[in-house]
Amino acid sequence: MDLLQRRLLPSIASLVTLDAVARRGSFSAAAQELNLTQGAISRQIAALEEQLGTALCLRNGRGVTLTARGEAYHRSIQQALSIIRAASLEAMTGAQDNKLDLAIPPTFGTRWLLPRIPRFVAAYPQITLNFATRIGQFDFEAEGIDAAIHIGGPNWPRATATFLMDETVAPVCSPEFLKRHAIAGPADLLRLPLIQMKSRPLAWGHWFESLGLEVNPSAAMGFEQFMAVAQACIAGLGVALMPLFLIRPELQSGQLVVALDHRVKSQSHYYLVAPDGRPRSMPLKAFSDWLLQEVADFSGRSPEPE
Repeated sequence: MDLLQRRLLPSIASLVTLDAVARRGSFSAAAQELNLTQGAISRQIAALEEQLGTALCLRNGRGVTLTARGEAYHRSIQQALSIIRAASLEAMTGAQDNKLDLAIPPTFGTRWLLPRIPRFVAAYPQITLNFATRIGQFDFEAEGIDAAIHIGGPNWPRATATFLMDETVAPVCSPEFLKRHAIAGPADLLRLPLIQMKSRPLAWGHWFESLGLEVNPSAAMGFEQFMAVAQACIAGLGVALMPLFLIRPELQSGQLVVALDHRVKSQSHYYLVAPDGRPRSMPLKAFSDWLLQEVADFSGRSPEPE
């Protein structure tokens, strides 16, 4: 092998180091992930830059960022490293990996997704599903997660987001709360305790704006999970904007009622998100195709309950 060919084949250790630095944003975080010293990380990056004859990282007081060439190079080696990992796993096990590790939001997972999972299991009995509860974005590589169902926007860094569905929200409360507080119009809500999801601080403002009211209502209390919000409403603590399809049982049983029947499409949407730079595995492709069909079937069903 001549000198040029050797320069074009950096060591796996140096490539893994660059990948960790790019994902973690600092030498110290990469060192912690790889169980190395910060000096060892710095030397690996310096050796790789010297071998390639180009700068890959920019050091600054806040951490490390990649140069334009470094970002392009990292995108390419991420895919190569994933292929090597998959090939190594297949060589070790003698079979393709039929496992899918999926992160799901708690309420969407328990109320919408998990009741449908038996159909997936029946169609793909060879695939093992592992679920983890996550709210918000996280590092796929560090968490060991293959894909996630995300509520929000399609703005996950270094990942591809596939749109699943919208949601319709409306203000809800307990029947007893509605009896104690007359709600004839949106202005009445401004005098009542409003409950919100901490991850959606602008939801109430968007709802009032859809009625032509430029207000910035303050919440009386906030929660991180929708079921905690629902329980607060059932306990008579106030009014909350809730995705109606997630509280169908409470609406049907009468534990919750729509306080004012003005329904709007939420600013938050549901996506299936998978990290870039990995080959698309058979379990992920099967789950993605199945999930999109389930969403299509669901979207064509009857409207939200009264």
